[in-house]
Amino acid sequence: MSVRSFSNPNLPVVCVQGLGFVGSAMAVSIASACNADGQPIFNVFGVDLPSESGLAAITALNEGRFPSSTTDVKLKSATKSAQVNRNLVATAEESVYGLAEVIVCDINLDLAGDKRLPDVDFDMFEAGIRTIGRHMRPRTLVLVESTVPPGTCGRVVAPALADELRCRNEDPNSFLLAHSFERVMPGDDYFDSIVNFWRVYAGHTPDAAVACRDFFEKIINTRDFPMTELASTTASEITKIMENSFRAVNIAFVEEWARFAEVVKVDLYEVIGAIRKRPTHSNLMQPGFGVGGYCLTKDPLFAKISARRLFDLEGLSFPFSERAVEVNDAMPQVSLRRLDNMLGGLKGKCIALFGVSYRQDVGDTRCSPSETFFRAACGVGATIKAHDPLVIKWEELGLELDPMLPIASSVDAAVFAVRHREYREMDVLAWTNGSKPAVLDANNVLSLKQRKELRSVGCKVESIGIGE
Repeated sequence: MSVRSFSNPNLPVVCVQGLGFVGSAMAVSIASACNADGQPIFNVFGVDLPSESGLAAITALNEGRFPSSTTDVKLKSATKSAQVNRNLVATAEESVYGLAEVIVCDINLDLAGDKRLPDVDFDMFEAGIRTIGRHMRPRTLVLVESTVPPGTCGRVVAPALADELRCRNEDPNSFLLAHSFERVMPGDDYFDSIVNFWRVYAGHTPDAAVACRDFFEKIINTRDFPMTELASTTASEITKIMENSFRAVNIAFVEEWARFAEVVKVDLYEVIGAIRKRPTHSNLMQPGFGVGGYCLTKDPLFAKISARRLFDLEGLSFPFSERAVEVNDAMPQVSLRRLDNMLGGLKGKCIALFGVSYRQDVGDTRCSPSETFFRAACGVGATIKAHDPLVIKWEELGLELDPMLPIASSVDAAVFAVRHREYREMDVLAWTNGSKPAVLDANNVLSLKQRKELRSVGCKVESIGIGE
């Protein structure tokens, strides 16, 4: 693999390590960066492991298809354009790191063990960093976008890169390391959440900070979305963890009010709408089916891991963050108990589950609350017919999903778990077609009109966060 893979081999090369939900979108975004004449300014190698998922992502990008299901027209179009322009090539060859001026690290760092005693396994993450170090040229910018425990860049990444350079008889300090966490939001604004959104960054050294800023100014609309430079990579890492921890605590806080509202017969969404009118409270979250995805389910625990693993601070605790994860992990059980009460028991009942991804208009099922609900419902003897307009195979459960909606007459109840556009625009009367399944709106999916229509034909309808 060489620069001859590109239509214009003279452009500077950027490598993106990891072609998951973030890395693939980042590779496409970098390939979409153009000069004043509308011509691409970078050649991009997207690099992943030769695993089943890695090879699938590589094949998709090389065919001009975004590897994951998405509703974002801009992202689909940009992926196709990169293939037509021949300035984005996906590969499993590690040697391409040696061609790059910038290497963006988008590999995962997962939780290890029980959440009650949270930890991370740095082995695979560090192995990826060392792969970069074995091939990179001196003075290459290594930009870590991965969400990591604070202190990782300074205490894990920098030493690994220095060690690999030293083994090659290169100056161990001849690298530029920066951290700038992603704020990718899969859905309709997937592409814009990279190129038209605010960025925080920091360099391991002043030169690295300058190189990071200069790189992002070529791919991000920094005129309308100015970047924020912090004093250290640890500060940047803390920003990401604290940002997501705040969101998780916010959700958990609202969850306890939802139970109260249901009992006293108040619509908590109405209450939250009124509170959000106050500018200082406009980001108050809402109750729902559960918290899923790769970030909020683990990030609040990274501070405790950082304190213990990287800074040897055994005495520090983060009770709000830890408790928020516990509360949010239990949210699907609330819907299960509510449905159990509606049906007078779940054993032998058939339930239509509308939505298995963790978020609306996204095909990502990682840590989905629907998985928790599915397993718990099956555990008490219920049968689940799962549907999702953006998921063909539910990887975590090994299930092939029927693209057709479950037939209403074949189920005892329907649970609306994810606010996919298809469900929000669903003709519920046509779907029921004379049958009367119980309906639990677990995530404010259905409109007031849809709920009224269901009740008008005799369906029992209840909602999480609303006292009917």
